[in-house]
Amino acid sequence: MKKIKLTCAHAIVKHLLSQKILIEGKKEPLFAGAFGIFGHGNVACLGQALEENKDKITTWRGHHEQNMALTGIAYARAKRRKQIFIATSSVGPGSTNMVTAAAVAMSNRLPILFLPGDTYANRMPDPVLQQVENFNNPGITQNDAFKPVTKYFDRITRPEQILQTLPQAIQTMLDPADCGPACISLCQDVQGETFEYPVDFFNERVHNIRRPRPDDFQIKEAAEKIKKSKNPIIISGGGIFYSDAINELGSFASKHNIPVTQTVMGYSTMKRDHTHFLGPIGGLGGKAANNLAKKTDLAIAIGTKLGDFTTGSWANFENPNFSLISINVTRFDASKHMAQSVIGDAKVSLVELSQALGSWKAPDDWHKKSREELKSWNDYVDKESGPTNQKLPSYAHAVGAIYRNSDPSDIAVTAAGGLVGEVVQVWRPREFNTHETEWGFSCMGYEISGSLGIKMANPNREVITFIGDGSYLLYNSDIYSSVITNNKLIIILCDNGGHAVINRLQLFKGGKEFNCLFESSKHSNLVGIDFAKHAASLGANSEEVSSISELEEAFKRAKKSEKTYVISIKTHSYQWLEGSAYWESPTLEMPTTKENEEALKLHKEGKSKQRQGV
Repeated sequence: MKKIKLTCAHAIVKHLLSQKILIEGKKEPLFAGAFGIFGHGNVACLGQALEENKDKITTWRGHHEQNMALTGIAYARAKRRKQIFIATSSVGPGSTNMVTAAAVAMSNRLPILFLPGDTYANRMPDPVLQQVENFNNPGITQNDAFKPVTKYFDRITRPEQILQTLPQAIQTMLDPADCGPACISLCQDVQGETFEYPVDFFNERVHNIRRPRPDDFQIKEAAEKIKKSKNPIIISGGGIFYSDAINELGSFASKHNIPVTQTVMGYSTMKRDHTHFLGPIGGLGGKAANNLAKKTDLAIAIGTKLGDFTTGSWANFENPNFSLISINVTRFDASKHMAQSVIGDAKVSLVELSQALGSWKAPDDWHKKSREELKSWNDYVDKESGPTNQKLPSYAHAVGAIYRNSDPSDIAVTAAGGLVGEVVQVWRPREFNTHETEWGFSCMGYEISGSLGIKMANPNREVITFIGDGSYLLYNSDIYSSVITNNKLIIILCDNGGHAVINRLQLFKGGKEFNCLFESSKHSNLVGIDFAKHAASLGANSEEVSSISELEEAFKRAKKSEKTYVISIKTHSYQWLEGSAYWESPTLEMPTTKENEEALKLHKEGKSKQRQGV
């Protein structure tokens, strides 16, 4: 066996470069690039290996470890998990800064390869700079914090260990059922140590994401259950994207006459003009989908983990005869909530399930009911998001102004906060793949960093970021990143005076306004923030507007801009689109105010409708 002597760091980079993937029949690099912030824990060895291979893989400079990892995660989502980014940091706070990003990837079932530096395997210089010492276990370092939030973790204490661990990490990230982040923690001394590696370890390897087909018995059982239903609905999740099952979803719904609701993560898997489109479901959903959910006797969930915002904390399905079919490539997700499981790839499963159903269709009066509900809800949304002279426009007004003036192919991006629910209602997809959000972990600060990754994956499309002032103040440095890398974003900054959506929840639960809005904080020396000037200091074009008509004109200018454009507008702190589903959140069982009593009453009403045994 031929061998080649390399440092561990150089061998890691060489192996990652040899990995390829088939995308629509074309061979592409599996690792699209790397993000790195260098420190003493990764600059001398891994950093040099990346520099020496800069013509083969681009290493992008990050400004915050969490942000750069979020960008890589968003890129993987936009590429539908077919390409992966590397994120490397130094030991210490550089590595722990990425733990939150790892949780985002873990919650959303998205791949990213973390390569943080670690302490010395030989322990001779201990305690080293930025080492967190565990008095009872010297083998524990701060990087052990990655273990609960990654699908694969290993610590490299010998250079030859990468022969086993790198292939396992890669297969984990490519496994449709087990996809998630991987962390290979690199001891600083080992990065520079040498080993004679087999040359075969660096041979080109071409990957293709497998499509596990469902079991025949599960398909048969699911088909029989569907044939007995009178009022079925489909819940379309993000797995439809990852399986490339958009066309199969539309065909299945049309052939079998079943209305399609969508999760926030599965939004834009169906266009608004499809005959069976019903819009978003659950805590962020509209009345059209939720009214049918309350009456349905069967939900066919496809590619979704069925989080509480999708199910209305399991109080959204009020029909006593309700049952559930869950189609998912992941056994864990498919087997939840007393579901009839179909464990398999969504694309293949829909085709085989349709064949098993034959010519069966749901009743026409149920489809007619769905069209009536959708029209009613669309009329409401159009009214609430239409042009207005209101002094302080709502989130919906701002989103509506952008939606009316956008192109059908433009991509809307949201993350945590009130804009997620308002955008998903107003931004009814005119094209596929035009709505991206991070709702698995609801991570504030994802908005701009995630948009950068989505733009990198879609360089020829406009990416529009909707962000509140709270998230903007948390993380905004990737405005600068977008400018210096020529990845233009349009950022709509809705300034409603703090964390207004949590203030809304605070009031809804009977509390007093406290510390969510700036005005209800203890700080007496509040200073107005000029967000437009701040964005301009980061290199963006920017302006502040004071009305919806001005916002529309500014957006037209932003469209013509060649670089990132930030538009700031003050919005209403208390005006929201109407909610239509229960969501369980902490409620005081010993109310001290009349408002607490009303909140407890509503809480108990919702709890009484929850499906048992979930």
